[in-house]
Amino acid sequence: QVQLAESGGGLVQAGGSLRLSCAASGRIFSFNTMGWYRQAPGKQRELVANIASVVGGGSTNYADSVKGRFTISRDNAKNTVYLQMNSLKPEDTAVYYCNMLSRGWDYWGQGTQVTVSS
Repeated sequence: QVQLAESGGGLVQAGGSLRLSCAASGRIFSFNTMGWYRQAPGKQRELVANIASVVGGGSTNYADSVKGRFTISRDNAKNTVYLQMNSLKPEDTAVYYCNMLSRGWDYWGQGTQVTVSS
């Protein structure tokens, strides 16, 4: 079992920045992918970005809507993934969920609210 604890959400003006963190604990295997999804009111949950573990290649993947503005990174020693969000837009407003995919199992955090005011 894996537990994910998110932090870093909040209220920011358009053009501002926020940094989300997600710390994983529990039984963590070397091969995994960690990432961030978001869900806005009335919309489906969507992938924002993910990053494979070092032993998994370390590749990153971004939604087109955040490319060039968001950066995902991870500290494998701390089992922590980060999402640096710059040039935030009102349409980035959503609940952001941390995710770990490991050995075919999906684990989710409780979500953190990001609100961008215009």
